[in-house]
Amino acid sequence: MTIGSQSVDVAGASRVRRGERPPLFARIAKMTPMTFLTVVALVYLFIMVTFVLASMRSEQSLLRSGAFGPLSISRLQFDWRQLEGFSSGIYFHWLENSAIVAFAGAAIAVAVALPAGYALAMLHFRGRRVLLFLTILTMVMPNTVLVIPLFLEVSAVHQIDKLLPVAVIFGFFPFGTYLAFVHYKTTLPFELLESGRIDGVSEIGLFMRLAVPLAKQAVALVFFFAFVADWTNYFLPLVMLPSSAVQTVSVGLQELITSSQLFNPSAAAGLNVQLYMPELAFAAVLQMLPVLVVFVVAQRYLTRGAMLGAVKG
Repeated sequence: MTIGSQSVDVAGASRVRRGERPPLFARIAKMTPMTFLTVVALVYLFIMVTFVLASMRSEQSLLRSGAFGPLSISRLQFDWRQLEGFSSGIYFHWLENSAIVAFAGAAIAVAVALPAGYALAMLHFRGRRVLLFLTILTMVMPNTVLVIPLFLEVSAVHQIDKLLPVAVIFGFFPFGTYLAFVHYKTTLPFELLESGRIDGVSEIGLFMRLAVPLAKQAVALVFFFAFVADWTNYFLPLVMLPSSAVQTVSVGLQELITSSQLFNPSAAAGLNVQLYMPELAFAAVLQMLPVLVVFVVAQRYLTRGAMLGAVKG
């Protein structure tokens, strides 16, 4: 609108009065989070690709031109043989130990989280709010705070250097309980449970017939996050599993690095197998593979379950 010699932007003034941002700033605000996430994803992708490419290069080639250069698939076979020869293949034994405690811990976490989350979300009992508060409080508590008390308890029953206690401790996953709580709170109608109770169905029957079949997304989320947390856990296996034969790969990889000619020439001098950058990169790639496989298998449910709690259904 034009009044005399002054031009007035009525639409712009209206937006200012309503507190709305101009279209340019709105587009920038929408693009900024996505741009940041894209940059972070590209950085992590570059690191992973670099590790894979480095495992297919020779030591001399890596020193000359880095990870990006001529590749050799046969180099992977050589790396595999070197890892098999290191301390009679103990690295693959570490992978096996990690698989045992991670899968067992994740399975226990799912078995505990589903009924606990269901009870907190759908049942009314005294102390329910206190338990939910303690669950959230435990989520934010650093794991390192609990390691020493747990070590003393496990040592009191003479179970140090055993995989089973570590798997049971990994099953204590309060974040999984909270995920199951949010899932049931937002997806399971309370009226449906009331109808079942009127028909004489027990609470266990309601849980098994209604809650469990509706928990596919929650199971995938809890299992994936628990598995990743267990597989990458370093401090607890370091304290609970002091012997090299029962270590997990997260702890064993550190021993692998310190036994390399690159980082500790004096310790590596007496070893029959010398490990260099390609072998260490290959060991890191093998450590990442189980997490990637679990993610790919559970991806369909993870993408759906990621919106738990976003919509009240």
